[in-house]
Amino acid sequence: MIKDDPDLLVRPDPANRRLTQEVVGVNERGERVDARVPVERALTLYLNAQEIVTMMTINDYPEYLALGYLLNQNMLKPADRVTAVDYDEDLEVVVVRTEAQTNFEDKLRKRTQTSGCAQGTAFGDLMEALDAIELPKTRLRTSWLYRLTHAINTTPSLYLEAGAIHGCVLAREDRPLVYMEDVGRHNAVDKIAGWMFRHGQSGADKIFYTTGRLTSEMVIKTVRMGIPILVSRSGFTAWGVELARRTGLTLIGRARGKRFLALSGEDRILFDQDLAYVEGLSAKGRRGEGGDD
Repeated sequence: MIKDDPDLLVRPDPANRRLTQEVVGVNERGERVDARVPVERALTLYLNAQEIVTMMTINDYPEYLALGYLLNQNMLKPADRVTAVDYDEDLEVVVVRTEAQTNFEDKLRKRTQTSGCAQGTAFGDLMEALDAIELPKTRLRTSWLYRLTHAINTTPSLYLEAGAIHGCVLAREDRPLVYMEDVGRHNAVDKIAGWMFRHGQSGADKIFYTTGRLTSEMVIKTVRMGIPILVSRSGFTAWGVELARRTGLTLIGRARGKRFLALSGEDRILFDQDLAYVEGLSAKGRRGEGGDD
């Protein structure tokens, strides 16, 4: 299921019936209708012999999700050697094994419930090691931004198939590289972090796009992944903006059609796009994304 070519677009398969379930209901006219909804599954993550967390996920890329979660919680470092990732679908368990011994008993005692849907939880100090990260001065052309959002909005997705889901995209310039979806945006982020780790991909020349709100959690994870630009079709929280400015992250929200609002790192933006062209591009047929969670 996991591709080895780092230049290949990776995304959920909307036709995969394991990821959705058909249910029957009635519409506003009282008519019987069939609908597809995403399937949530429990996935318990172990790091070596220690149980870390149980996540609710669509569970399409358990290896990427496990690795990315540990990386974004600072339980796994980019330089650490992972010897194996074992997944048992029947037991709903994924075990990450590392060369070095690990023990995060103290860290697991300190939990912070995040603003992500599906009751996201972060362990330890949310600001841990954040100030030591220096983001590159990668430029963002507005022409890239408009072509990128158009490409994302026209990509077949689970959202179009069943709704009730969030998407995150890793891109280089105007080209999507990895498209992940999940019931919680934090899961989608972690899966991309795991993909980057497995394929040795740097975040220095990348753009991160999310359908969810630009919260402190989203900013922290993007910075920890070394990505200098974070974009969303949704809005901001005050702490998200404050952390973006503190870390030098370019933070762009409300990106729909020709409109966007940058509240941090606007010095990276090169305004090279004729907005009349964007009007024509948007008129060719945009689709919505998952709403704020």
